Amino acid sequence: MASDKPQLHDLSRRKVLAGLGAVGAASVGAGLGTSAYFSDTEVFGNNSLTAGTLDLKLDYKATYSGGEGRLSAIQQNYPDAEDLGDGVYLLGQAPTPADMQEWEQLVQSETFDFCSPEADEYLINGDEMPVFTLDDVKPGDSGEVTISFHICDNPAYLQLSGDITENAENGQTDPEIAAEGADNDGIGELADEIEVCVWYDEDCDNVYEPTGTGQQNELEVALVSDTSGSMSGEIGDLQFAAKNFVDNLSSPDEAAAISFASSASLDQELTTDYQAVKDAIDNYSAGGGTNMTAGIDEGADELLNGTNATAGASKVMIVLSDGVPNNSGPATDAATAAKDAGIRIFTIALGAGAATSFLENNIATSPDDAFVAPDPADLDTVYAEIAQIVLDGEQKILEGTMTEVFDVLSDGFLLDGNRQEDGTQPYPGATTQCIGFEWELPFEVGNQVQSDSVVFDIDVDAEQSRNTDTPFGTAL
Repeated sequence: MASDKPQLHDLSRRKVLAGLGAVGAASVGAGLGTSAYFSDTEVFGNNSLTAGTLDLKLDYKATYSGGEGRLSAIQQNYPDAEDLGDGVYLLGQAPTPADMQEWEQLVQSETFDFCSPEADEYLINGDEMPVFTLDDVKPGDSGEVTISFHICDNPAYLQLSGDITENAENGQTDPEIAAEGADNDGIGELADEIEVCVWYDEDCDNVYEPTGTGQQNELEVALVSDTSGSMSGEIGDLQFAAKNFVDNLSSPDEAAAISFASSASLDQELTTDYQAVKDAIDNYSAGGGTNMTAGIDEGADELLNGTNATAGASKVMIVLSDGVPNNSGPATDAATAAKDAGIRIFTIALGAGAATSFLENNIATSPDDAFVAPDPADLDTVYAEIAQIVLDGEQKILEGTMTEVFDVLSDGFLLDGNRQEDGTQPYPGATTQCIGFEWELPFEVGNQVQSDSVVFDIDVDAEQSRNTDTPFGTAL
C-alpha cells in the first residue's frame, strides 16, 4: 500500500581503493604492491513495535428509595444492604473494601488506581451482574445507579446500550383486571409506566442536579487562588484553567479574582467585564506564605458586600491551593462563616502537597464540592467540571418511559466524553467519569401494574478513538 511518509533509504557502503606507491598494473600483478579497503557501517538497530491496549473497567453505586422499615426485606436479595435513612437503601457498590472511604469521594480522589491489577477484585470487569433485583416494588418507589467509567491506557469512545429482556404480566389480580387501561394481552405494563432518566453525573453523587447552584437571578463567583511561593511552577496552569472557566460565563453572571499568599488581594472586583478578570489573573506571580484565611475572608466580603454584589444572587467561591494553610483553625472558621452566609464553596487540591482532606472536610461546602488535581495539567479539566455544575447543571442523556429509553438504547447511544467542547468527544485515557441511571414508578400508576415484572440489561462498550471516524458505526 502506498504511503505518504518519506522513504528511508539504506546507507551506502563507502569503499575507497588506494594503491601504495607509484606502481603500475603490472607491478601489482607481480606482487610488488598491496591494496586495502576502508569501510564504515551505520545501523538502525533493535527496532520494536508493540500493540497498544484498551481496557474498560466499571464501578458503581446503587440505591433504592422504597420506604422506611424495609431493610430486612431488602436484605433477602442484598445481604449487605444499608439503611441510609429517609427510606433510602444502599443496595451495592464497587469497590467495596471495608477500609475504603465513601464511594463518591473515592471516584473523585485520584488516590485509588482503578486500572491496577489489585483493583480487579473490586470492580466490574467482564462480569455480568444485576444492580437491581427488587421484589414488591410499589408506586412511588425509585432506584438509581451511578456508573463510573475507567478507561485504562488509550482514549476511547463509549457507547451506552441496553435491552428489555422480559416484560411479563405474571397473571392478573382482580384489582388489576378492574384497573382503568388494563388489558389481557399477556404483556406487562410496568416498562410503559416506569419513568427513566439518564444523565452525566458530573460529581458522581447519585443525584441529578439540572440547575447547578439553583441560581434564580445571576451567578456571582469568586476565584480565590493560592499564589504562594510553592505555586511558582504552577501559575501558568492556574492562569490557563481559571481563564477558561471565566470564558464559560455570560451576562449577567459576575466574576471576581482574589489571590492569597502571605496576605490576600482583591485583584478584580465582581464584574461582567470578563476580560478584566482574565487580565487580573494574568498578572499573578508566586511568592510568600499560604494565608488561606485571608483569601476566604476577602472572597466572602466581595461576594456579600462588594460594590457590584447582588442580594439574591447565587454566591460561589472556588478556593484553589497546593499547600497547607498557615493556620488551619481560622481558615475553618472563615469558611464556616462564608457557608453560613449562603456561599457555596468548591475546593481544588493541587498536587501531592495540598491539604486534600482539610480542604474537603473543613473548607468545601460538602465532600461532593471538593476536587483534586493531581497534576497542574489537570486543572483545566477540574475547572471545567465545576463550571458544568455551577453554570449549566448536569446534562440529561435520555428521558422517558423505560420502554422509550430502551428503544433508543437498543441501537446504542454514543456518550460524550467532554461536554465542554462541541460535538461528541472521546473519553480521555486514564479517566474517571460518571453517568446516572434513575427509574421511578409514579404514584399515579395504581393497580394496573400489579404483579408485573421487567428485566433489563445495561451495557457499556468502548472503542478506540484514534483513526476512528465512525465509532460503533456512527458518523461524528
